[in-house]
Amino acid sequence: MPEIIVTSSKGLDELLKTEVQDILSKTRNAGSDEPAIQLKPGQVSFEASLEDAYNLCLHSRLANRVLWVVGSGKVNSAEELYDVVKQVNWQSHFDSYVPFMIQFNGTNNAINNSQFGALKAKDGIVDQFQESGEERPSVDKTNPGIVIQARLRRETLHLCIDLSGGSLHRRGYRLDAGEAPLKEHVAAGVLMRSGWANNSNNVLLDPMCGSGTIAIEAAMIAANIPPNLERETWGFSHWLGHEPALFEAAVAQAKGAITEPKQTIYAYDLSTSLVDLARKNAEAAGVSQFIEFKQCDVLDSSVTLPQASDALEEDGFAGYIVSNPPYGERLGEYQALLPLFDKLGNHFKSHFAHWHLSLLSSNPDLLKALKLRYTRQYKMMNGKLECNLVNYVLKGQNLEVFEQQTDDNHEFANRLRKNLKRLKPWLKRTDTNAYRIYDADLPHYNVAVDIYDNWAIVQEYAAPKEVPEEKARQRLQEVLIHVPKVLGISPSNMAVKTRRQNKGKEQYEKVSSKGKRVVVHENQAQFYINPNDYLDVGLFLDHRDTRLRFKQLCRAKDVLNLFAYTGSVSVHAAQAGANSVTTVDMSNTYLDWAKDNFALNKLNGAFQFVQADCTKWLAREHGKYDLMFIDPPSFSNSKRMDNTWDVQRDHVELLANAKQCLKENGKIFFSNNLRQFTLAKSDIEALGFNVENISASSIPEDFKRSPKIHQCWILSL
Repeated sequence: MPEIIVTSSKGLDELLKTEVQDILSKTRNAGSDEPAIQLKPGQVSFEASLEDAYNLCLHSRLANRVLWVVGSGKVNSAEELYDVVKQVNWQSHFDSYVPFMIQFNGTNNAINNSQFGALKAKDGIVDQFQESGEERPSVDKTNPGIVIQARLRRETLHLCIDLSGGSLHRRGYRLDAGEAPLKEHVAAGVLMRSGWANNSNNVLLDPMCGSGTIAIEAAMIAANIPPNLERETWGFSHWLGHEPALFEAAVAQAKGAITEPKQTIYAYDLSTSLVDLARKNAEAAGVSQFIEFKQCDVLDSSVTLPQASDALEEDGFAGYIVSNPPYGERLGEYQALLPLFDKLGNHFKSHFAHWHLSLLSSNPDLLKALKLRYTRQYKMMNGKLECNLVNYVLKGQNLEVFEQQTDDNHEFANRLRKNLKRLKPWLKRTDTNAYRIYDADLPHYNVAVDIYDNWAIVQEYAAPKEVPEEKARQRLQEVLIHVPKVLGISPSNMAVKTRRQNKGKEQYEKVSSKGKRVVVHENQAQFYINPNDYLDVGLFLDHRDTRLRFKQLCRAKDVLNLFAYTGSVSVHAAQAGANSVTTVDMSNTYLDWAKDNFALNKLNGAFQFVQADCTKWLAREHGKYDLMFIDPPSFSNSKRMDNTWDVQRDHVELLANAKQCLKENGKIFFSNNLRQFTLAKSDIEALGFNVENISASSIPEDFKRSPKIHQCWILSL
């Protein structure tokens, strides 16, 4: 018998082998030998009849393609590839007027480019037609009549007619898929790995059904409806080896085996629009009558079994929950989902005792938040996304309360509450809604938590080397669960930053592109912050008191803000009634941000915004200023600079240039956040400055735990 190859996604190949054996045992004549199936990553191959191929096309829930092998050979050069292709009698497979397409899969040392391989294969086919005196067939990549798969594995090339007519996972019932859809054949694989597919008389619930793929695939399994029974286009329609009568007989046999499911399938989702979409998809698949759809929060989900005692399996299980919950890549960030999963584990324990639970996720940390012990897990690919299917049984230990700290006695949550209580009197006296609430108070929870109005920014510091990565992730997960609970903010209004030792303007580089802006206030000024897109959000909270002290000196003064970032010091100076304010930064992005801050505060006047390398600009500047605010980075090697900048090495030269631009009796507020920085005081005094160290008094109340967050001096002439 000829050889066929059946392909699927990696992780489903073992299941595919079992499924192929099951399909062939049901559709072949009694007494037929069981095929010897070869298993390779993402495919199985075996000898089979045309009738077998038709039945696999109709019945396989896991297959992507069913390929009829028409030739094979060794390929170690382009010439050998061409020769192997020409050995196949292509005229016996399709007519010259039928357009075709080559799909070349794989490479080796000789054929290291699949496009080149496809081109050589195409040449071999069209040359054969022309050399026999027939018309040259055309290539059509959009609407081919015949698709030829060339599959190269090491030295061996297999040439196949693709009988599928496009990937079999596209059943045709999905009118729309919503975000990050679960592929149909992967959904079928999930149902098989969950155990439900072999126990389809049991109740099934998908409480986060999205566009309904799992529920629809389950209904088709329960009703024994072949997944591709209603497929309109097949790859064998123009194949000369096609036997229509044999195929129609296979279709008739498949239709005759359809039955009625014995249990209702339940599909819930929080989104009304997704529930409506899932219902329409089910109608298109012809299974809507078997599924009960409902708009429902997963934390309110439940199923009332008609006769619970009769519904239990022999081993004491009432039903199956099978779902593909959101996992960060599609319905929000990981940190916003953690509180949901933290509650979800308890909900399953409380409302689904004696059920099986199977969840597909690409984020194992989210599943750990369930605090359930799993029985099995399987790796499988959903498109290009590597996922784990994790199975649980909701009985025994999984119904017990783990020994864990509750919300009331969790040490991080308690410290957060304590800090909030301590800061409340200070916050009443302070004109701001942007402050630090936690700063690595507990060594096990090495994060800082800043509040910006109704947002929480969690900054994770690099864990000490002696702390295992797994433990650090677990502690961060606990932080992300408790921050919204204690502070009463929405989990979606929480952003996580990872702090490491940065150089130059790395802290200013973009890390996301959400464009979300939040307005916060400070000492009668308002500022835009961006909680997601940058490592720093646009307002350095540790300089709050320094900005206020500077502001109090600005009336009727000419002010320079150097290394200005988003211009917060400039805004305060302008509000104080400065004669002029010059804002200098190397980044146009931050200068535009500074201009937006000015507009937000309705400021108009002699305000200048300069995009320049601050050190070079200052060296050639001839203006005179009464007040300067200079807060340079520790180090910079920006491409916009001719040289590197090192605050320890270069601060004396910088301040010498600054003095040349300073009016008589002028002052400079000079600050930086290099912890090891030492001011060259004698050199600065030699320039004519009186040096006053205000570091201690410039640290705000909410930063008292971090007295080295910055150093600050007032240099006066």
